[in-house]
Amino acid sequence: METLSLLWGTVLLRPYVFIFLAVYLTIAILNMGVLRSLFFTVLAYSIAFLCEYSSTRNGFPFGFYTYIDTTRDQELWISNVPFMDSLSFSFLIYVSYTLSLLLWAPLIKKGWDIRLGEIGPIKHSFKVIASASILCMLMDVIIDPVAFRGDQWFLGKIYFYREPGEYFHIPLTNFAGWLFVSATTLTCFAAFNSLLDHKIPLKTKQIAGQALLGPGLYFGVLAFNLGVTFYIGEFLLGVWGIFFTSGVLSLVGFKIRN
Repeated sequence: METLSLLWGTVLLRPYVFIFLAVYLTIAILNMGVLRSLFFTVLAYSIAFLCEYSSTRNGFPFGFYTYIDTTRDQELWISNVPFMDSLSFSFLIYVSYTLSLLLWAPLIKKGWDIRLGEIGPIKHSFKVIASASILCMLMDVIIDPVAFRGDQWFLGKIYFYREPGEYFHIPLTNFAGWLFVSATTLTCFAAFNSLLDHKIPLKTKQIAGQALLGPGLYFGVLAFNLGVTFYIGEFLLGVWGIFFTSGVLSLVGFKIRN
């Protein structure tokens, strides 16, 4: 009962995380069914948690940091890591993967009804996984500096680094860690999915504009964090975030037009 109470407290304390999670699960189930979606979520959470657990003890792969447990009686924690933090990696990695597929896959386009063509040969390719990992890391260029200043908005102060970082107080090792977690998750999922394709072929229904759903959530998460960035007065970080977000949007626009 206490665990259920803390889980409900997590939802109430971090509602935006679970809104993003619900939208992600809807999109993932549309794209790859329930079984693959649940496996991806558990896999991403598990890898992210192990990496966070490791980093808070030996600095690998994100660098040394510590979570502040002021909310331990309000939300669910697993050991010394807030449950919601590791869980966020599942939808952040997945939407980055869908954006990577949009950039590399052939498209079927009828106005704004944009769908992916045949992705079988490339869906687990090095270029798709590498691009997705970079795109996920780029999200963190905004996410972590904003989360670090959680005491200036409703997130609250939840962690600190042992040593001040080079990028808006965030060490560069953190971004290397995001690359590592994303690439590891997508590589492990590729192995599972390839095996599953031989046993349970994927059969899903297509809806109009399906190829844009995951990328839309990608930019939705960025828009939320950019909004918070300007709300707390971090204008330099906000301008930089708009610059790189516009760059990624331009790539998407170029791909769709051509």
